[in-house]
Amino acid sequence: MRTLWSVVLTVAVMFAQIFIGAAPAYLLLDQTNPLQGPLGALGVTLTALLLVHLVRRFLDRRPWPALGWRNPSHVVLGVIAGVVPVLAAHGISLAVGASVWAPIDLSVYAWLPLVAVTVLLNQAFPEELLWRGHLFDTLSVRLPPRAVVLIVSAGFGALHIVSQSQATTLVERLLYVVMAVALGFACTAARVRGGGLWMAVGVHWGFHLGMRVLPLQHVRFGVTLVLLTITLTLAGAVLLRRSSSTWHSPGRASSAA
Repeated sequence: MRTLWSVVLTVAVMFAQIFIGAAPAYLLLDQTNPLQGPLGALGVTLTALLLVHLVRRFLDRRPWPALGWRNPSHVVLGVIAGVVPVLAAHGISLAVGASVWAPIDLSVYAWLPLVAVTVLLNQAFPEELLWRGHLFDTLSVRLPPRAVVLIVSAGFGALHIVSQSQATTLVERLLYVVMAVALGFACTAARVRGGGLWMAVGVHWGFHLGMRVLPLQHVRFGVTLVLLTITLTLAGAVLLRRSSSTWHSPGRASSAA
């Protein structure tokens, strides 16, 4: 029952941080203002930090350092681990005809640094703080490692049933959720591998950067989703295989972080 409560609370906080955090920028700035997105993303991150702090202090009573703040340089390793499976999947998708090259608009790449910062603050950091940070730590003190990986990955992926994507059919929407579970697995494996939050943030960030760097048009989006699921799962498996052997029992992960 406590596990279910922790997952439900995580979902509630995720929706709260999105809507509360982004609201000021979207209410006060015009849609054509280029700062609306970045400032809204900054609001999401700041709200996430506040809400997670309140939940950990007054509800779950978990220490803030247990989120795993050490080794911020692990973000770079995580980005590589997130970009590579995406590029591999897209390369295969192009080879089998599931995707084609789209016309290149160089102005899109001029905005890429700003887009990268926005994605980091709007999705990669706040979502990982909540799922691979707070929930991972909370569950690790009372559940076996495999159960933690399964619950955190599946819960994160299932939430994407309400996400916006290029999926148009029911099958594609379901495949998108499965792909999100695979992304959650890769991020959770990075949390285990890195012993802290930052590598998971990097994997999540790298995934979104990889999805934006190539000018592709999806002909059979379902095939691309299947390929992404496979490559992300393999990436997660490699990260877990290389993870420290000290993470074997409840509480070890949080104490190591």
